[in-house]
Amino acid sequence: MHADILLAGRGARFGQPEVRVGLMPGGGATQRLVQAVGKFAAMNILLRGEPFGAPAALAMGLLTEMLDDDQVEPRALAIAIELAALPPLALQLVKEAVLEGLNSGLESGLRFERRSFQTVFSTEDKTEGIRARLDRREPRFRGR
Repeated sequence: MHADILLAGRGARFGQPEVRVGLMPGGGATQRLVQAVGKFAAMNILLRGEPFGAPAALAMGLLTEMLDDDQVEPRALAIAIELAALPPLALQLVKEAVLEGLNSGLESGLRFERRSFQTVFSTEDKTEGIRARLDRREPRFRGR
């Protein structure tokens, strides 16, 4: 349950069952799950160890999309193709800015965002993206 974009089929099951065998999650779930779904939903998942389905995961904001089971892979591939066509530096810095804010707080996240915005503002990809928008065509990003 630690992904940037999480797709699941209607039949998917989720959970943190560690407590049911005398353990506790050790991969960051006690911290990240609270950020993802809030304290009360996270405590319910972590303390009870009960599995739950995709509709519940979607309702608590744990999923990006819930699809028919046979549509998960085609949708994931379509999203991957879409992301691969976007400027890689901008994508990288968006992800880093989000994680910086989550891990270090708002002020640190805002500082990182400002520096990153200045960085991407000086790229060829930014110029191409704006030019393509004005020309009403698809941009051809080069990763610079």
